Amino acid sequence: MDQILPKLLWMNTAIAFWVMWAGTVTAQEVEVQGCGVAGEFCVLGETLESPEPVGNESSDPTENRLDPINQYGDNNSLGQVTNVSQLRDVQPSDWAYTALRSLIERYGILTGYRDRTFRGNRSMTRYEFAAGLRQALDQIQSLIARGRDVPPADLATLEQLTNEFVLELSLLRGDVDALTARTRELELTQFSTTTQLDGEVIIGAAGIVSKDDTVTTLGHRTRLNLDTSFTGQDLLRTRLQAEGLGRLERRTGTPEGELSFTGASDSDLEIDALLYRFPIGNQTQVVIAANAGAADDFTDTINPYLDGDGASGAVSRFATRAPIYYLVSGAGVGVRHAVNDHLEVSLGYLAGNGGNPEPGNGLFDGAYGALAQVKFEIRDRATIGLTYVNAYNQDWQVGSQDTNLVNQLDLPVVTNSVNLAASIQLNPRFVVGGWAGYTTANVIDEGDANLWYWALTLALPDFGKTGNLGGFIIGMEPKVTGSDGLKNLGIDDPSTSLHLEAFYQYKLTDNITITPGVIWLTAPDHNSDNDDTFIGTIRTTLQF
Repeated sequence: MDQILPKLLWMNTAIAFWVMWAGTVTAQEVEVQGCGVAGEFCVLGETLESPEPVGNESSDPTENRLDPINQYGDNNSLGQVTNVSQLRDVQPSDWAYTALRSLIERYGILTGYRDRTFRGNRSMTRYEFAAGLRQALDQIQSLIARGRDVPPADLATLEQLTNEFVLELSLLRGDVDALTARTRELELTQFSTTTQLDGEVIIGAAGIVSKDDTVTTLGHRTRLNLDTSFTGQDLLRTRLQAEGLGRLERRTGTPEGELSFTGASDSDLEIDALLYRFPIGNQTQVVIAANAGAADDFTDTINPYLDGDGASGAVSRFATRAPIYYLVSGAGVGVRHAVNDHLEVSLGYLAGNGGNPEPGNGLFDGAYGALAQVKFEIRDRATIGLTYVNAYNQDWQVGSQDTNLVNQLDLPVVTNSVNLAASIQLNPRFVVGGWAGYTTANVIDEGDANLWYWALTLALPDFGKTGNLGGFIIGMEPKVTGSDGLKNLGIDDPSTSLHLEAFYQYKLTDNITITPGVIWLTAPDHNSDNDDTFIGTIRTTLQF
């Protein structure tokens, strides 16, 4: 039995391919219960289409030449015949007939037409038997897999039948080899079976009003993401990006109120984010960023609905996520580990100029941000996160000019920051949240500064219509609240500025959203000598 089974399993596969090939050469028709139409080939409940059944009237004059063949059919409905002794075309005295009858009656494998005929010539009769033999092999293989004992006599019969079809099987072997070679060729010439292209285009208009000063801009941010998976669980992302909407800071004179989708005013299409994410076990994800990595690549920013990375949600950088996350960007590694269903830990290190070998740059000799975060979820409705970041020469590009010390002083700065964030979903359409953060900054050999920021947020999913989103944010962008030795360098925020923001994201189609938004800055740049500034925007996002 051990010697017979391997042969049978091999023959099973080979015969299946042979029968499919033979079906393209000439018609062969065997019907099972439920087919009900002559001209269909049916085995064990499966139906393969073949020429129209004989005996039906047709306007095609060529069918008149088929009358000698059509005499084997009739216009009666066809039904199932299970007992092989009723089949006429194969004589009961044939050995193949006797062997097939024994198997069919024992296992209910093959069926025929109601008129008890196999339709075809002698050469096709062998292939009809090959189809039955294939079903016998499948049936017995299934029984063995379920642990049922199969009589040795039946196994011996199957072996004899497969030997009887050795010529057909040898020809089929060549067809299978050719098919395998062709399949291999297709696999080698394909671009990638696991790469998906996603596109995102933001067309944004922005207007700035401050006393007698007004300006309107119109531009874009275009992203093409090539997402590749090698295992089905990993992700290689190659992002191409072009920007055409400059930072508003150039006109307002402060990073406060900066839009979440602005950047260079006329950049070419170039590689932006380049990262690889893969799992370790079932609870850990590792991210390796070679370029333009960000904190949200490996950690939760705890601002659901509002953090859409510029394409959706809040329209400003400050309202998109807590400023502490902007201190971590560049090239490096991040790890996200789920301790259990409620507790998650994130760790990461990104260098701002990790690919630059010049002095004062590189992965460990230049600007960097190192993050550690603990997040706790309560019944999928409330999330609390505590975040710590140690950074060197990294600015967050929000808040007042004086809080962006690296850009303001062009001196080395070390910062230590903590942030507490929370989000509570009171019901499916009402989410409140917020954050508060504190930073100590040391300007090496010059002095120290203390910085604070906070925000309260409200998100209204499906507001007015399913898929829409309303949002309100009020907060204080980063402000210098105290310093030691830096006032002589002009580092001082004498007043307090408030950031007030409202937006409504309207879902036009599954791929297009339109988001009008407004930002009101009181005492911009934390200086009451500055007139209040209003920023209005209309963001259209197209995703494909």
